[in-house]
This record gives sequence, structure tokens and C-alpha cells, in this order.
Amino acid sequence: MEVGDVRKVATGDCSDLYYLDTGMYDTNEYGAVYILDDDRPAVVDTGIGTNYDLLREALAEVGIDEDDLEVVAVTHVHLDHAGGAGFLAADYPNADVYVPSIGADHLVDPSRLVAGTKQAVGDQWEHYVEPEPIPEERIVEIEDGDVIDLGTHELRVHGAPGHAPHQVVFEDPANDVVFVADAAGIWVPEIEAIRETSPPSNFDLEQCLEDLETLKEIDPDVFCYPHFGPRYVGDDVEAALEEYATVLEEWVDAVAAKRRDLEDDAVIEHFADTSEMTGVWGDEKASEEAKLNTRGVLGYLDHRE
Repeated sequence: MEVGDVRKVATGDCSDLYYLDTGMYDTNEYGAVYILDDDRPAVVDTGIGTNYDLLREALAEVGIDEDDLEVVAVTHVHLDHAGGAGFLAADYPNADVYVPSIGADHLVDPSRLVAGTKQAVGDQWEHYVEPEPIPEERIVEIEDGDVIDLGTHELRVHGAPGHAPHQVVFEDPANDVVFVADAAGIWVPEIEAIRETSPPSNFDLEQCLEDLETLKEIDPDVFCYPHFGPRYVGDDVEAALEEYATVLEEWVDAVAAKRRDLEDDAVIEHFADTSEMTGVWGDEKASEEAKLNTRGVLGYLDHRE
């Protein structure tokens, strides 16, 4: 899939569901935004806001005009998921932004979010744009157990705070889909493999493992990953999630082991230099992703001590 491509989700028995490759970090098949074309059309996650024109074009291609969009649902306020929400709110006057309550203030006034993101992503900030603040009256705060009614479809909200305390996942029962946010890892379709995501500053291994249990209980046919794309899991939901649990635990163990031999800066550089994802994402993205995930684990290990 190439940057700017819009495809109907044909995985499982999905209807009315599309996804866009946003070209996040100038990388193919890394950042996806989902569109549900229903009585109340919805966008699930928004990308960074970089290449925002691609999202406008995707909505138009699906047949959703500026006055039609009603729901912008963000799984969490990390800017690679919510950075485009303010641009949508500005251009689509009937769209409210549904956001986990614990992170809502960060979209009204994104200054602290921007500062934290710059600290977390380092050199990757060059791929971002400054987010647009969202008027408070356009924000709808959501909690675990809430339901966003779209018509034929609904988005059921499930808390999943291991990756970040402000993260939820959205269940679409009509499609037997869960928009998994970062709770189920990074799916790499080119190699059909799952990879870790453990950014600072709130990564919590034990809670991440609990979030996998939440996904097992929902038991959908399809995972829709923001990183990247739909994946049919069907009867293998438990196996897929156990695989990710193993990936996460082995990743944390590897960072902890290397830390016993090296200072933190050297640990970060070690994993940046030895990333196995260079052939898929390119040197820059693979290296920066490894740095981000290593810093998150180091912070987790500090808090656990």
C-alpha cells in the first residue's frame, strides 16, 4: 500500500469501513486512519496532521463532505493518533471530537502535549506539525463503557491504559472489529509480524498485558491497527495476543539485560543500531522507533524499582 491510498477494509465481513495510508514519518504502511461511512460518518484516529490533505481527499473519495462528518474518535492523545483532530474540527463544522476524558485537556490546549512529544520522539519531531487547539465545546469526553452511536455501527469504548493512561480501544460489533490503538502492538503487513510499542513516559508492561486480556474478552474477527492496517485474527485471537505478550516481555527483558552492562545512552544506541526493521521502514524510522521504545522501557524499569 502506498502513501495516500484509500482502501475498503475487505478483511472479515466488514462494511462501510475504509482506511488511508497517511505516509506517517515518510514511511509506507506505518500510519493508518480509519473512516466509517454511516448515518453519522466517523474518523477513527487522525494521524499526526502532517499530510492532512490526504485525509481530506480520502473523506471526499469515500463521499463524506465537510458538512457530513460528525465524529472524530481518537483512541488516545499521542500526537500520532490525535494530532490531526484540530484540523478536522476546524474544517468539518459538524464534527465533534470524542476523546478519553483523562487526555481531553491536552487537545484543548496542546502546549504540554507538544513539549512532551518533542522530548519523547527526538529527531522525529521534524515529521510533525503543530496541532490546532480544539474548542472545548467541540470535545466529547468518553470513558470505559461508553458507546458512540453512528447508525448501523457503534463504537463501544474499552479502557486500555497500558500504553498510555489516556488510551481506549473501540469495538465495532457490526463489523466484528476492534480499533486496537497501540494496545496490540505494531502490525507489519509486509512481513506479517507483530512488533513492540513501548514509548515514554507512561509505558506499563503489567497493564499492557492486562489490556491484552481485555481484547481477548472482546474476541473480534479483525484488529484494525493504526500501525498498520486491518488484520484478520478470527479464531486465533488468543494466539495473536499471546504472541504479542511474548514480544513485549522479551523486549523488556532484552533492554533490562543490556542495561546491566551499559549506561542508558549506550543502551538506546545499541538498540537503534541493531534494529531488524531497517529493511522495512528504512534506516531513519527503524532507528528512531527503537530509540523511542527503548526509552520507554528504561523509564518503566526506573518506576518499577
